[in-house]
Amino acid sequence: MSVLDTPVSTAAPVAPTAGLTTVFVRLKLALLRNGLRQSSGRRAAFIVSLVLSLLLAAGQVLGLVLLRGNEHAGTVVVLLTGVLALGWAVLPLFFPSGDDTLDPTRLVMLPLRPEPLVRALLVSSMIGIGPLFTLCLVVGSVLALAHGAAGVVFAVLAVPLTMLLCVALSRAVATANVRLLNSRKGRDLAVLSGLVIAVGIQFVNFGAQRIGRAGGLSTLDPAASVVRWLPGASAVASVDAASDGAYGVAAAQLLITVAALGALLWLWQRSLVKLMTAPDGSTLAAEPAREKASGRGGLSALLPEGRTATVMQRSLRYVARDPKTKAAWVTALAIGAIVPLLNAVQGTGSVYFGCFAAGMLGMQMYNQFGQDTSAFWMVALTISSPRDAYVELRARALVLLLLTLPFTLLVCGVTAAVIGDWRSLPGALGLSCALLGSMLATGAVASALFPYSIPQEGAFKNVVPGQGGLAWISILGGMLAAALLSAPVIVPTVWMHVGGHHDALWLMVPGGSVYGALVGWAGLRFAASRTANRLPEILAAVSKG
Repeated sequence: MSVLDTPVSTAAPVAPTAGLTTVFVRLKLALLRNGLRQSSGRRAAFIVSLVLSLLLAAGQVLGLVLLRGNEHAGTVVVLLTGVLALGWAVLPLFFPSGDDTLDPTRLVMLPLRPEPLVRALLVSSMIGIGPLFTLCLVVGSVLALAHGAAGVVFAVLAVPLTMLLCVALSRAVATANVRLLNSRKGRDLAVLSGLVIAVGIQFVNFGAQRIGRAGGLSTLDPAASVVRWLPGASAVASVDAASDGAYGVAAAQLLITVAALGALLWLWQRSLVKLMTAPDGSTLAAEPAREKASGRGGLSALLPEGRTATVMQRSLRYVARDPKTKAAWVTALAIGAIVPLLNAVQGTGSVYFGCFAAGMLGMQMYNQFGQDTSAFWMVALTISSPRDAYVELRARALVLLLLTLPFTLLVCGVTAAVIGDWRSLPGALGLSCALLGSMLATGAVASALFPYSIPQEGAFKNVVPGQGGLAWISILGGMLAAALLSAPVIVPTVWMHVGGHHDALWLMVPGGSVYGALVGWAGLRFAASRTANRLPEILAAVSKG
């Protein structure tokens, strides 16, 4: 008898939804437990993350408690809570693979109603390191503000409301964008996190220095007066208002959080219904592919013929399409520009900070074959001699130079313009060229001697378990060697500055360029023979992910 012939009366009954929340909590715990059982690397990463999060949370709570009674405690706590809520809103976009339970499409085939499903997902989302860290910060925030019986009552209400709002905000954003996050373009969205983190850290540093010069935390009061009426921070702000006796203001701020929570839950439920009932692209007929014109055109027409053009086009496509490669480039470009320019704006920088751009981008030369992952076997089939390996490495180096040289020139020039020190610009340009050539050389050698695999899963997992030592040796050892190789240009540049021979610094531009080119060529030659002789070992190392 087939499944279609089974009588309806014998079908399994639909499970009641009354205990759905308990089931989802147990499921979340089971997923967490089974994930830790997969490998010792995962267990170690989880334990380290948990310990660091608890230590950081304990430090934050202690600092917040010490703020108790300070006149600016409300300002600090309100802004901190607002930033915390903002983090919950944007993290699902930048870390789509951070929690497998963020994808409700896995539940489409189950007979679940939207209302119980929202409750179950909301409660189960409270389990994890992130919610624990958030709970510690929220508790520390209300401890810093609560005074008197009214303050304590509002604090008891503010803690669960803030937690529920943060989790509901995160879930609503993730559900509304789940199809985007599961697509290739959506996974590319994680690339922006490197830029956001780099920009955010530098601007926090810049803002902290400005606050110190402007007279302390009082400069944040206008921003806090606005943020305390936003849903992410209004519940905690109500504790401050109730402690000061402004019960009407406190009630209004608490109601703002309640109304925002209700609106988020409603929007989340609507998104779930649409997600589980509307067809997506996988159920629709695909549009006929457009035929592409044959022949060389666009960028390929400007590249040299033969293997060099093929390798360069492949490497450029990695930069444009591969999420891991794109993330590395975006982060390097952002930090390489932000560090020298922000220091220049603050008046604490130097034109030679522009060399930081060359250093950050030069790191992209390391582990060249690991970027290919298991597809490197197709490249290995085309390498039968040191000459083939040299052409392969040279083409990859040319791609790096194509992107790095104009960027480094731009950063050094803008830094010199902001600082107003044009005399030091030739020295910075010559030193950048020498450093870049040295990193091309050491990066090619490290790629041949210390290759390691880059895992495909996870936007920020850059080394497979067991190869962390190889990664450290490759990058740190290569950077130290590059610094030593750059010494013949560093020493005369420093001597010219100390001796006051600034007019002779222009010699460093051709000198550093020629020296960098010679060192890079020698490094590529040396690495080519090692690559040709170690192809089986390289292939085995980069294919482990």
